[in-house]
Amino acid sequence: MSRIGKDIVVLPAKTEVKLIGDKVEVKGPLGSLLTPIYKGITMSQEGNTIKFARDSEDKQVVALHGLVRALFNNCVKGVSAGWEKNLEVFGVGFRAQKKGANLVMNLGFSHEVVYPEPQGIKIDVVDQLKIKITGIDRQLVGQTAANIRSFKPPEPYKGKGIKYQNEYIRRKAGKTGKK
Repeated sequence: MSRIGKDIVVLPAKTEVKLIGDKVEVKGPLGSLLTPIYKGITMSQEGNTIKFARDSEDKQVVALHGLVRALFNNCVKGVSAGWEKNLEVFGVGFRAQKKGANLVMNLGFSHEVVYPEPQGIKIDVVDQLKIKITGIDRQLVGQTAANIRSFKPPEPYKGKGIKYQNEYIRRKAGKTGKK
């Protein structure tokens, strides 16, 4: 039995769940999201708890059992509390700022890097070196953070670039001088 799939999901207050064909709509204070329910997986609701069960022990259904529960749980957390990723910018002259709906970054290139804010995502620049990405869709928040980080990933010698807040950069020793 799937350890993740058999866990129940407790719905927070002001969160509603509606089954629409092969999808589940989750509505909460921050918005609404849809997540799929695959064939062979059934959802049952008792009060404010949701439980997922599988119809057979087929390899494909067993693999999807935990996935469906995890996707549903991510939707519930997203519409009730939201998701957040924090990025930090390191480097001399490196900075980020918000201009309208665009994130504008100086990353040591000869030009500014402009990243438009995707729909459903809110990008805030806390100070010039910290970027906060928030939204209700966990996948979209993570993908947006990865896209911003990909403009200048941290390098191992001086650590310059954009990194996640809790990311550890393994540093390398540089070249030694002539002897």
